[in-house]
Amino acid sequence: MLILYITKSIGLDKISKIKEIYPELDLEWLLTGESEMIKSNEPKMEAVPITAGIVKYVPLVSQYAKAGYLSGFADETYMETLPTIPVILTQEQEPKGKYVCFEVSGDSMISEEHPEESLFDGDLLVCRNVAKDYWKSKLHINKWDFVIVDQEEGVIVKRIVDHNVETGDIEIQSLNPMYQNKVLNLANVNKLFNVVKVMRDRRR
Repeated sequence: MLILYITKSIGLDKISKIKEIYPELDLEWLLTGESEMIKSNEPKMEAVPITAGIVKYVPLVSQYAKAGYLSGFADETYMETLPTIPVILTQEQEPKGKYVCFEVSGDSMISEEHPEESLFDGDLLVCRNVAKDYWKSKLHINKWDFVIVDQEEGVIVKRIVDHNVETGDIEIQSLNPMYQNKVLNLANVNKLFNVVKVMRDRRR
């Protein structure tokens, strides 16, 4: 190992000679005694901040709380009694707005043809409220699945395949072909939500 004791100024010719013989020496260390004696061949990595998203604490409506939600969704006191869960939303998921999390029950949204689109029993759906003002124009039915709070059907998750803006009729579809399509009227719908994220336990 080379150990240098520098007691006086070193000329450029001597520095050049030392670098020629010992190219692995760090020039800053040689001149100042600071930094590392041997240069690292690895590129310096700078820390890059990671934006994980926006964390929101969202009320959770479990399978067993759906009946209560149907009658209590408009009651702020009732909504405050619901448990909340932390949800990370990205900018692409439009984190503005009012959110509710619903737990899926049943098999109506399981598709054997497109399993990647399936919603399984126990899945948690992070849903953003669609304000009623937007119901008067064409819903973005090709972009989202929906949780629908209907006065007769209850709290259901479906795909909307048609929306008649003039009559307010929506045709809803299950991914499971065993369930037939139905037509609902938005006049009987209390709440409408876009499904923006699915949270699922690991399954084999």
